[in-house]
Amino acid sequence: MKKTFIAFSAALLSISSFAQKVTHYTTTQEREWTESKTTLTTKAEGRVVLEIGGTEQGTEFQGWGTTFNELDWDAFNMLTRQQQDELMQRIFGADGDLRFTLGRVSMNANDYAREWYSCSDVPGDFQLKHFNIKHDMQNIIPLARAAQKYCPGLKLFMSPWSPPAWMKINHDYPVQPANTNKMDERQAYLLYMDDGRDRDPNEMQLLGDRNGVFPRRLASQDFFIQDPRYLQAYADMFCRFIDLYEEQGLPITKVMYQNEAYSYTPYPGCAWTVEGTLRFNNEYLAPTLQRKHPEVELWLGTINTNRLDYVEKTLDDKTLQQNIKGIGTQWECRQNLPQLRERYAGKRLMCSESECGNGEMDWKAAEHTFFLLSDNLGNGVDEYYNWNFVLADQGQSAWGWKQNALVQVKSDTREVRYTPEFYAYKHFSHFVAPGTRMVGYAGREFSKTPIVAFATAKGYVITAANLTDQPSTLSVKVKNKVLNINTPPHSFHTYVF
Repeated sequence: MKKTFIAFSAALLSISSFAQKVTHYTTTQEREWTESKTTLTTKAEGRVVLEIGGTEQGTEFQGWGTTFNELDWDAFNMLTRQQQDELMQRIFGADGDLRFTLGRVSMNANDYAREWYSCSDVPGDFQLKHFNIKHDMQNIIPLARAAQKYCPGLKLFMSPWSPPAWMKINHDYPVQPANTNKMDERQAYLLYMDDGRDRDPNEMQLLGDRNGVFPRRLASQDFFIQDPRYLQAYADMFCRFIDLYEEQGLPITKVMYQNEAYSYTPYPGCAWTVEGTLRFNNEYLAPTLQRKHPEVELWLGTINTNRLDYVEKTLDDKTLQQNIKGIGTQWECRQNLPQLRERYAGKRLMCSESECGNGEMDWKAAEHTFFLLSDNLGNGVDEYYNWNFVLADQGQSAWGWKQNALVQVKSDTREVRYTPEFYAYKHFSHFVAPGTRMVGYAGREFSKTPIVAFATAKGYVITAANLTDQPSTLSVKVKNKVLNINTPPHSFHTYVF
C-alpha cells in the first residue's frame, strides 16, 4: 500500500512538473523564430496584467486568410516553380508557417489590379448577358488555385471596390478625380454637393492610426445609381459571380456589399449613404442571395470609419440585423470594436483587411501589425484577413501607392524575402487554429506591450510583444500558476503550454 501511494505521488509530481513546462518562441529584428523553454511559476515577477481562471468562454476563432490580387499574381510569376511551391506551402499548408485557410477576392478591379476592369462592361446590360469573369480566369483564379493546392478546403469571401462604371452617377470607377485617373475634374462637386474644393483624394492614404475623425466629411449622396433596375441587376451580379467561381471549384461562402464605403478614392471605389446601404442590402442583396444562394452569408462591410454614430445608425436597423451574419471591420473601424462587440453581441466580427503599410516592409511595420493582430483578436474578431501576401519590390500600385506584403520579391534577381510581418503573423496563426478561443486581452492600456491569451484543446497560447526601447517584465496568471513574460526591447513572443 505504501509503495502504491509513493508511486502515485511520484506520478502526480511528474504530471505537475510537466504541466509547468512552456515552449517559448521569439522573433527579433536580428533573428526570427527561435525556440526555447521556460516554466510556469507561483510568483509574479511583474505586474499581473491578465488573469485566466479557466472557465472563460471567450471568442471562438474561425480562420486566417489573405487576399488574391492581380499584383500578387504578377509577383508570384516572377518566382521559379520551386519558390512558388515553397511560398504557398509556408502560407497555406496545414503544416506550414501561417496555415491560412481563407481568401478574399473582389468583383471587378480593386486598387491592386493592374488597371480598371469590370465583369460587366456593357452599359444597360441588366440581364447580365455579357457578365463574365474572363479577367479573373487569367489572374485571380490561377493564384487562388495555387493556394488551393496546399489548402484544398480554401473558402473565399467577396466584396467589390467599385460597381461597373455605368452603374455609378459619375460613370467612372473612382470617387474623386486625381492625377492617377481620368475622372472629369468638374465632377469633384458630386462627393459633398458643393464647389468640390474641400476634399482630399489622398485622405485615406495616411498610414497607421489617424488622429481625429475619418472621414472628415461624409459623402452627401450615393455614387451607386439608386434606381430599382440598377440595384436589382447589381444584386444579381453578386449571385452570378458566385456561380462562376463555384464552376471553377472556388466556393464563395460570404459577401459584403462594398469595400470601404467611407474611403472616397481616386482608385476603384463607391461612396454610399446610410439610406442607400440599407436599401441595397435589405431590399435587393439579402433577398436575392436568399433566393439564389441561401448557403452564402451576407455580412455588413467592409466598415472603415470611426464615426460610431454613423455605424450604429446603419447597424441598428432591425431588418438589417436579421439579414446579416456578421460585421466586417478594417482600418479606423477597429477603434469601435469594443462598442460593436457589446452592442451587437449576436454578430460575429471580422478584420476584413489588415493595414497595408507604405512599402517599407520593415521591422517597424511588423510591430504595428503585431499590435493590430493583438487588438483585433483581443476585441473579439474571429476571422482575420491579411491584404497583399506577395508583392514585388516596394509594392507600388497602378495608382502610385506603395504597400507591404508578407513576402517581398526583388524583380531584378527573383530573390524572395519573408518580411518581418510574415513572422508577426506566424506568432499568432501557427498556433491559433480554428476552434481556438480568445480568453483574455491585456487591453489597449498595454498597446506597446500587447498580450493576448488563447485556450486550445491541449492548453494555452499566449502572444506577447515588447514594442518599446526598454526591457519589460509583465505577468499573466493562469489558474493558480503564473507566466512571467520577460522580454527584450522590440521583440515578438509566443508561449505554448
